[in-house]
Parts: sequence; C-alpha cells; structure tokens
Amino acid sequence: MDYFGFPTFLFFLNLLFISSRISFALDTINPNQPLRDGDTLVSAGQRYELGFFSLADPNRRYLGLWYKNISPRTFVWVANRENPLSNNLGSLNITRQGNLVIANIRNEISWSTYIPTIAKEPVAKLLDSGNLIVRDANDSNEENILWQSFDHPADTLLPGMKLGGSLGTGSSRFLSSWKSKDDPAAGEFHLQIDVRGYPQLILNSERGILMRAGSWNGLSFAGDRPNSVFEYEFVLNVTDVYYKYEVRNSSMISRFTLNPDGVAQRSIWNDTSSEWMLFSSSPADECENYALCGAYGTCDISSSDVCSCLEGFKPKSPRDWNLRDWSAGCVPRQPIECNNDDIFIKHERIKLPDTSSSWFDRSLSLAECEGLCAKNCSCFAYANLDIRDKGSGCLRWFGNLIDIRESYVDEQDLYVRLAAPKLEGSGSNLKAGIIAGCVSLSIITMLLFLCIWRRKNVRKYVKSKISYGENNANFTDNEEEMDLPLFKLHTITEATNNFSSINKLGQGGFGPVYKGTLMEGQEIAVKRLSKSSGQGLKEFKTEVILLVKLQHRNLVKLLGCCIHKDDKMLVYEYMPNRSLDSFIFDQTRSKMLDWPTRIHIIDGIARGLVYLHQDSRLRIIHRDLKLSNILLDSNMNPKISDFGMARIFGVDQTEGNTKRVVGTYGYMSPEYAVDGLFSVKSDVFSFGVMVLEIVSGKKNRGFCHPDHDRNLVGHAYMLWTKGTPLEIVDECLTDSLRPSEVVRCINIALLCAQQRPEDRPNMSSVVVMLSSEIRLPEPKQPGFFLERNPPEASISSNSHQSFSANEVSVTLLKPR
Repeated sequence: MDYFGFPTFLFFLNLLFISSRISFALDTINPNQPLRDGDTLVSAGQRYELGFFSLADPNRRYLGLWYKNISPRTFVWVANRENPLSNNLGSLNITRQGNLVIANIRNEISWSTYIPTIAKEPVAKLLDSGNLIVRDANDSNEENILWQSFDHPADTLLPGMKLGGSLGTGSSRFLSSWKSKDDPAAGEFHLQIDVRGYPQLILNSERGILMRAGSWNGLSFAGDRPNSVFEYEFVLNVTDVYYKYEVRNSSMISRFTLNPDGVAQRSIWNDTSSEWMLFSSSPADECENYALCGAYGTCDISSSDVCSCLEGFKPKSPRDWNLRDWSAGCVPRQPIECNNDDIFIKHERIKLPDTSSSWFDRSLSLAECEGLCAKNCSCFAYANLDIRDKGSGCLRWFGNLIDIRESYVDEQDLYVRLAAPKLEGSGSNLKAGIIAGCVSLSIITMLLFLCIWRRKNVRKYVKSKISYGENNANFTDNEEEMDLPLFKLHTITEATNNFSSINKLGQGGFGPVYKGTLMEGQEIAVKRLSKSSGQGLKEFKTEVILLVKLQHRNLVKLLGCCIHKDDKMLVYEYMPNRSLDSFIFDQTRSKMLDWPTRIHIIDGIARGLVYLHQDSRLRIIHRDLKLSNILLDSNMNPKISDFGMARIFGVDQTEGNTKRVVGTYGYMSPEYAVDGLFSVKSDVFSFGVMVLEIVSGKKNRGFCHPDHDRNLVGHAYMLWTKGTPLEIVDECLTDSLRPSEVVRCINIALLCAQQRPEDRPNMSSVVVMLSSEIRLPEPKQPGFFLERNPPEASISSNSHQSFSANEVSVTLLKPR
C-alpha cells in the first residue's frame, strides 16, 4: 500500500461509519441495518423518535417511542417493558422473515414479535402517527401491514390507535399503566373494552372493575362529550369492536394516558408554556367509583347524600345507608310479580347501568323494545341504544341495575320495571281504605285551596319571616325549591356598620355594595338592591338559585341572602381586588396588571364560561358579561358575578328570544340587541369584547379615534386587516409583552366578536385556542355597532323604562 493508500482507506472507513450513524436519522431499518443502542429512528415529520433509554436505573435499558421535540422526554410506547436489557450493548433487529427482535451482545432475546407470514423484503418503519410498522417492501400496497405497535399499546392511546379487539379471534388491545414513573412494566390498572353484553369502556385491576366510562351512545362514551377538538369513533360489527379518536387539527399534539395511580387523562401539548395541558381526567369525582351506590342506587355528586334509591325502591339496609355505606344497594318497595300490571318508570338523562348483563338489537324501536321487555320476567329495564335524532335501537337489562349516575349531559333515558301500585285488603278493610282515601282527598283539596289563597296574600309575610332568621326556611317559586343560607337583618346591619358610607365598596347597576365583617371574622360583600334598581323578585331569585347550584373556581361564591320587607340583599365572598374594570380602565391601577396576569384572567373567564355553557348541571346564558361583572380575588383569579339577568336553558335548547333586551351597550351581540335572539354565542360575543378591552385598556363603548368613528371592536378589526394588530395594545404592557400571545388573543377575540353567531367558536374551543399553538382561522367581519343616543348604559328587564328589541336604536357598521 503506497503512502497515501492507508490514510485514504481510513478516511473512507470513517466516512462509512459516519454515514451509517447518520442513516439512523431516517425512519426505516432492514435486516442488513439494525438499530443499535445510541442510534434512533425519527419519523418523517420529525414528530416521534424510537430508540433505547434508561430511567432511574442506568443498567435497565428499554426500547421505546417518545416525542422528538418535547422536553422532558414523554414516552408513548415501550417494547421490552417487562424484560429490560442489562447494558447499552443491545440492538433492534428485523429478521429475514420480518420479525422484530431486541437482543443483547450475546444474541440473547429480550423481546420479539411474531408474524405468521414470511415477508420477501421486510422493513420496519416509524410513521409520523407514532406507529412502528413492519411491511414487505416489495408490496406496492403500503397499507398491507404485517405487524404494528398500535396493536400492542402500553399506557398511551395516540390518535388513530384502536382500543378494543376482534370478536372472532379474541385478540384485545388495552392500555396498562406503568408500575411507577420509573418502571414501565405493566402495572395494576387496565383500561379496556368489556365485550360482555353491550360493549362498554371500563377501568379495572385485580380487585375488579374500578370505574366504568359507560357504553357508546351514538356520540361518545358516557361523560366524554363530543367537542370541537377531538372526534370519536366506535365500531361494532360481527368481527370487530373498538374505539379510537382523532384530533380535528392535525398539528395539535395529543395523548390519552393511563397513569400508574389509575387515572386516565387526555392531554394537549402547549408549545407556549412547554407543558402538557390537561383536557379531561377520570375518575373525576366520587360518583365515578364503580357501583358506589349498589344495585338500583343512583349517584348524584351535587347532592349532599350522594347516593339515593331509584323511584319505587328503598335501601336494602337502612342502617348501613344512614351510615353512608351504600354497597348493599336498594330493593323494590313492592315485590315485582311479573304480570300485565307491571309499569316502567322513566328516568331521564342518566348514565346507563352496567351493560355486561344486557342484550341489544340495533334494528328495534323503543316501542318494540318495551314490548319485548314487558313480556320477559327477567327483563328489568330497557333504553334506546343510540341517542342521535329521536333515538334508536334497543338495550335491555337482565340483571341488577348497577352503577347509575344522575344529571349526565347527552345521556339516555332509562325505563325501569316496577310493580303497579295496588290497593291492599278486601271486604271491610277495603271499604275502610276507600273511606280513608276520600277523607284524605277532601283534606288535600281544602289544603290546596288554602295554599292558593295564601300564595296570593302571603308574599310580604314570607319576606319578613325569612329575614328574621328562620334558617331552615325554603325560598320557592313555581319551578324551584331549595334550602338557602339565610342571614338575619341585624347580622348584616352589624357586619356593615349599619351600611356605613365608609364600608361602601361601590355602586352597581342594581344598588350599592358594602363590605362587611361577620362576628367570626369572615369578610363579606353585601349587594343591597335598591327599590328602584329594576331587579325585581324574579331576578333576585334567579341569581340566588343559580349561585347556589353553580360551583366553580371562576364563579363568585354566594354565602347567603336576606329579605326584609322591600329590601333584598345578597351576601357574597369578599373580593379584595374588587372588579376588573377598576383596574383596566384606571391609568394608575392598570399598571399593576402585567401581561401574564391579564392572560391568566382571560383564561379564567373562559373556563368559567365553559362551566356555565356546558359543564354544569344547568346550561346558563349570562347575558350581561362585562368587566365590571368580573371580580378579582387576592390572587387575581377572576370570578364571574351578577347572574340576575341569566337564563337557564334545557339540555337540548341552544337559543332563545325575548321582547325585553337586557344587558349593557357595547357588550351585546348584534342578533340580541336588534332581534332579541340570545344563545351561548351571545356570551361568546361579550367575551370577545372583554378580551379586546383587557388587551387595549380601552372601553368598547365610547371609544374614540381621530381617523374614524368605529368602536374598539371595529378599530381592532381594521388593524388586523392592515397587519398591525399590536397597535391596539395597552401602553403599560410594553415591558411584559409577549407579542405572539397578544396577537393570538386578539385573533381569538375577533373570532368571538364575528357578526354571525354560527361563525363564533364555542367557549370550550376558546379555552383550547388560548392554551395551545393550533393554527387559528382568519376572523370575518365583526358584529360591531354604535348606538344612536342610547338613554342608559345598561338595559334592565325590570327598569322603569324598559326597551324591547324594536326600541333599542342600534346601527350595524361594516368595516371600511
């Protein structure tokens, strides 16, 4: 070899070594090119990476999949989770037959696949979906997969993965938790599709079923509502049963994991904060514990007793029941004899019972389902299989009804079998019973008459009676009856120093608000409604009823109320930082709200509205959202307040109309101000206006600009179309500004303030938009308008001068 020969050989040998290392930045291996420890495969879109790794113990090496550009490293799949390698000298190989094998330096196998067919030219490829596949390179159809990691999940379900299996072969795909955060071996918990009876999603362990997400209702599993972020699919046919989900925005990174502690979580990656944002978590409350209330018991997390018996049933063990041990469940009050007199009681909007002992038929109607159940003495209940449209299919139960939950949105109605009520006794006993019944009926009639008479004459008496401290009294109207926390008048007077002007916090649209301190030291805020405030008894009751029922960290908490003659008072938790408008529109105090604080407030308001619109037991339209109705606690957490104008919607109701428009100019949506039409999208519009005010520090109503006569929304849209949206930002935010976040907020605000309600996003989508980097659509023309000489800033439904939709003078403006 000449002088230059050996160095040249070394150069080419080194180049070959470097090229072999670089090749593993690709996404494929073949039998001639194994994946050694230290090298990785990377999917074509740079989203996923496959390689060897260690956790707490460096001598335990695993082959796994993780997100390439997310730190800290987040694993989605582990191959040899039960049998790690003891050092970093292992490799992943693909055999000539097409099987993947993990082996150490002595060729001892740690993990392998099994492929019954032999591939002519097998290759293993990491896809951008996070799926590691084996296929035959000679096969022109790339969808012909011989093996895939998606069929062998660990603790994570990725978009496109199937949870379930084959009814023919008995194969099953399920999630199994890690033993601990440092041990990926299969842990105690498993999430799977239970195929007994009508398939349902369950969380179980060696102890049995721990939680049941329920059966598929045509849209989703129980409690996992359809939304604008995820799309769910459930397939059930003669060969397969499986569930999967997709992300509507393909750029969004999402995962569904089963944690070592048995909690199933759906998360979205937030590039802005570089963290996983929790979208949903289960079990979320006590009612998700499987069979908590026993057979024929139903769970309601909002109830103080949590468990109760279905109508027509009673506790099997009253003593245990009173001790809050509900496991024995309930039994019928009257034995079911299975005859033509049996009836079926309808229970609305519940999570259906465990379907493992059920029978189903998609072709039957609800009436046919009832007929079949009535004829079979072993059939204890029936329901529709699918809630879409008017309902379809038949689901029947042939065992105890277990794991029922109340107040589920978009859930089925359940029809439960009961014995028909009977008159007991015969002969003289029957005659005595009839006489007693007639006497009782007469007494009830007289009492009913007295109640009607009393209802017309007793209102002042009731107000006075309540205010003097009958703390167990009920506050009732035609539709609602509930226990209320009531304060005596002298308690409120002492707490506020006889409503001293020194204690006055401010003047709201319906009267003054005072700070008070109770005897035990608790600080309170008392809203005293003036006689001319316009908020009558109906609005007062609305606010009280809603605030008692609604509980959320971003809603103001009601502590109680007091009624004395014509005085009506609401007692709230005290908010030391008062209302948001007192900061935003004050040149000095606005400097206390830097950008991180403002985006925190925006996010909190959005989450409070999501609760009102879809997550609470009721669907609430606030109708008077504005900065002065957003209160701030000591940590600057926002609390939505003032529910006097709110409207309660039914589950299936999406919009309403009124001849009396209420709310505040500058925040009302066009369709509401002009036509009296309101919906959740009316609140979305108001939210969009509030966001622009928070970002700019300026009011929408009364906004002035030397170059045009648009309001703040119109000005923001004009700047957006010019490509200069940051010109609207409050000058005091210069030092804390995060331009990309601010532009995103302005974009979201303009989407919310679009003229057509159907173009505006719902609030759950807004929350995701705020906390992710998903690409946002361009906003269309906003629904901004100016009033022509409006007589008042606020419109009250009970003011002396009320305004109908036809009386409110507004002008819709188009950007120019």
